[in-house]
Amino acid sequence: MYYYSLNEYLKSTFGEKVYKISLNGGMTCPNRDGTIDNRGCIFCSRGGSGEFAASAVLDIQSQIEQAKQKIKAKSDCCKFIAYFQPFTNTYASVEYLEKIFTQAIEGDEIVALSIATRPDCLGDDVLALLEKLNKIKPVWVELGLQTIHKQTADYIRRGYELDVYDSAVKNLHKIGINVITHIILGLPNESKEMMLETVKYIGNRTDGVKLQLLHILKDTDMLDDYNDGKFNALSLEEYIDILCDCIEILPPNVVIHRITGDGDKKLLVSPMWSANKRNVLNTINKIFSQRNIMQGKKLAVD
Repeated sequence: MYYYSLNEYLKSTFGEKVYKISLNGGMTCPNRDGTIDNRGCIFCSRGGSGEFAASAVLDIQSQIEQAKQKIKAKSDCCKFIAYFQPFTNTYASVEYLEKIFTQAIEGDEIVALSIATRPDCLGDDVLALLEKLNKIKPVWVELGLQTIHKQTADYIRRGYELDVYDSAVKNLHKIGINVITHIILGLPNESKEMMLETVKYIGNRTDGVKLQLLHILKDTDMLDDYNDGKFNALSLEEYIDILCDCIEILPPNVVIHRITGDGDKKLLVSPMWSANKRNVLNTINKIFSQRNIMQGKKLAVD
């Protein structure tokens, strides 16, 4: 079994260690502003899953410089990916998007642009902009799919059908954009088989995948259901077992960008074992070795 890590991909592509810089474009989401809903996805924090991103009060260049200083305090890395993380980062006028994305990739030290968004927020004008930017520096688009199962998608208030994701992937590939698909493992009422079906489905469609443990966070509607005993969080052992099976069925060319993710400790309610990142990664390493999964290099979680 072969585990194609993001760390391995970045070193082979750019020749050295590359860090992601999380940027905040100050956008919202159609699932929050009333276009689709005003409550957001049921698991999403008030920060739009961007608690580790910079403040939108700062301009893009200031955000980049601030992040670089933090990274340089612990690493001599000199290449970075500009990563627009919180909320839906193509949900604005194309003029505004062009301005902030162009600013983000101006510096020689920025080697790629990564944009987290929804598949239903990729109109023709946005696709034309991404195609243009991709000729300057590599552009990745991260799509929050989470699951292929309609019942779960409706429960988490995703707000779009599966064929919207399929169309987005097709349109992005048509213009040469790499697609990274977000999957959440441990969603309520999903069996292991259902999770594996999702991973198998995206395997021949996506270029990369983020496998994310479900975090139950404060101030989310999902927390209410958890407190009411409607579902249980995965144990560390359950999660690693599912994770290993997911990796086994992914094609060897799919880059694995994430294998668990970090929950903001100030917001995390469950599973609390996920807050000990060192222990989680050490345990995953141990089980991966026992199951003979080749990692290429070293586990990396953004």
